[in-house]
Amino acid sequence: MSAQHVVRQERSAGGVVVRARGGVHHVLLIRDPYQNWGLPKGHLEEGEDAPTAAIREVREETGLNGLELGPEVGSIDWYFRRKEILVHKFCSFFLMHSAGGDPIPQVAEGITECGWFPIEEAMSRVIYQNARAMIQAARQHIAADIPG
Repeated sequence: MSAQHVVRQERSAGGVVVRARGGVHHVLLIRDPYQNWGLPKGHLEEGEDAPTAAIREVREETGLNGLELGPEVGSIDWYFRRKEILVHKFCSFFLMHSAGGDPIPQVAEGITECGWFPIEEAMSRVIYQNARAMIQAARQHIAADIPG
């Protein structure tokens, strides 16, 4: 099989982190190395399951501790090229609650900014349609799962 036909599958996990601020639910967004707003996420490490990876990645990218893991809200997939190899990436997202602490962008992880945004504003800031869908899916769980 030639290199142009090789497809490598990779798995990632991330979080839709929410917090009530002034009685309004806000979503934590990060600004990635491409200067786009998105959701914190990253690769599963060897032997790691998706929920564990999601918590670890959110912590690594935002510096937040004390995250409360909620239900999986969905998964997305996309293709990209790494040199001559086509990569098919699958990413599971989990609803998370953060009661306190200030997010600090972890520049070593390529994160240049973190911010809390009301759900509607978060959805308009995120340019990736599949990430917006994860915020929308998380909104379905928020009233029942996250204290206001």
